[in-house]
Amino acid sequence: MLESIVIFQIIILVFSIVIHEFSHGWMANYLGDPTAKYAGRLTLNPMAHLDLWGSFLIPFMLIVVGSPVLFGWAKPVPYNPYNLKNQKYGPALVGLAGPGANFLVAIIFGLALRFLITQGINSTLIPFFSIIVLINIILAVFNLVPIPPLDGSKILSLFIPPSLNEVFERYGLVLLIFFIFFALPIIFPIISGIYGLIVGQSLAF
Repeated sequence: MLESIVIFQIIILVFSIVIHEFSHGWMANYLGDPTAKYAGRLTLNPMAHLDLWGSFLIPFMLIVVGSPVLFGWAKPVPYNPYNLKNQKYGPALVGLAGPGANFLVAIIFGLALRFLITQGINSTLIPFFSIIVLINIILAVFNLVPIPPLDGSKILSLFIPPSLNEVFERYGLVLLIFFIFFALPIIFPIISGIYGLIVGQSLAF
């Protein structure tokens, strides 16, 4: 059973990050930039998006060491912001599309999970639905952190001066490493809170 859950976690993570990247490309194409489409990335075929380290090796190592958070990434979908019809809000909408898609998946399966729990249905689907909800919330919340190159930085750029945004872009990787090592626990209560809001049952890390 444990091996099945581990394999399921990796499969769900892979498909969740594929949905995430596809959504970026879809939104960019919708807003006027066909770069992802021409690059063959406007597809849900995992083979077009997967990254060896981010999609397989890192998640597997996190599971092996017993990490409370399972995380990974795919190859970023290419897009040209200068092709977007809306130059002001377009990049933010493209950035928001990925986490938005993960939240949508979490809500769909979370409401199904809430129904099973509230109706007292002892289904084998409960732990699997819980994994789907949790992984998609983690991907959405983490990617909304306003540090480059995460999606949240595209939204933050709407509210800060261009000069300050350039500083964030220049030192984004350093800030992200600092966040991962020192501030990552901050988002755990947020993830747990969103999970409880959707499912109606608290999640403890």
